[in-house]
Amino acid sequence: MGLARATGILLGKELRTELRSRELVTTTAVFVLLVIALFSFTFDPSSAESRRFGPGLLWLAFLFAASLMLQTCFLREQANDTLSGLRLCVGDPFAIFLAKLAANALFLLLTELLLLPVFSVLYNLPILRVWPSLVLVLLVGDVGICLTGTGMAAISAQARMRELLLPLLLLPLLTPVLIASTEATAALLSENPVLRWDWLGILLAFDGVFLTVLWLFGEYLLEE
Repeated sequence: MGLARATGILLGKELRTELRSRELVTTTAVFVLLVIALFSFTFDPSSAESRRFGPGLLWLAFLFAASLMLQTCFLREQANDTLSGLRLCVGDPFAIFLAKLAANALFLLLTELLLLPVFSVLYNLPILRVWPSLVLVLLVGDVGICLTGTGMAAISAQARMRELLLPLLLLPLLTPVLIASTEATAALLSENPVLRWDWLGILLAFDGVFLTVLWLFGEYLLEE
C-alpha cells in the first residue's frame, strides 16, 4: 500500500471517529472560549491593549487547547494493541503520523475558525479585512504545533505519567512557533495590517525541519 493511499485511509478513520464522538472539537472549543472570555474581562477591550495583548492571549489559548487535544492522539490505539495492527497494515509507518498530523491540524484549525468571530467581538478587533492572511498564519502555526505534538504524543502515550509528560516535552519545543505566530498575528491585527513574511518564513522552516525529523525517526517513536 502506497504512502498516499495509506495516509488517506487512516485520515478517513480519524475523521469518522471524531464525527461519531465529537469529543475533541467540542471540548477544545469550549476550553478556548472560556479562556478567551476570561481574559477579555481583565482589560478594556476597546483600548489599544487589545492589539498589544490579544494575539498573545489568543495563541496561548490555542497552545493549551492543542495540548488537550493531543493528549488522546495515540491513546485510542493503545486499546487492544491497535497500533501494532496499523503498523502491520501500512507499508510505511510514516503514514500513521501523516494521518494523525492532518487530523489534528484540521480539528485545531476548525476550532480556531469557529472561535475567531467570538474573539473579534470580545476584543473589538476587526478580522474580516485580513481573513485570508490570518487563516494562512493559523494554518502554518497549527501544522507546527501538531507536528511537534504528534511526535511527542507518540512518546508520552506509552509513559506512565503521560498527562504530565506531554506538556513538559511540548512547551519548550514550541517556543519558536508561539513567538513567530504571535508576531505574525499581531502584525495582521495592528492599525496598519501587514503580512510579515519573515515570521511566516520562520514558521515554514520550523515545519519543514520537524516534518523531516518525524519522517526519519517516526518508526522509532512507535516502538514500545
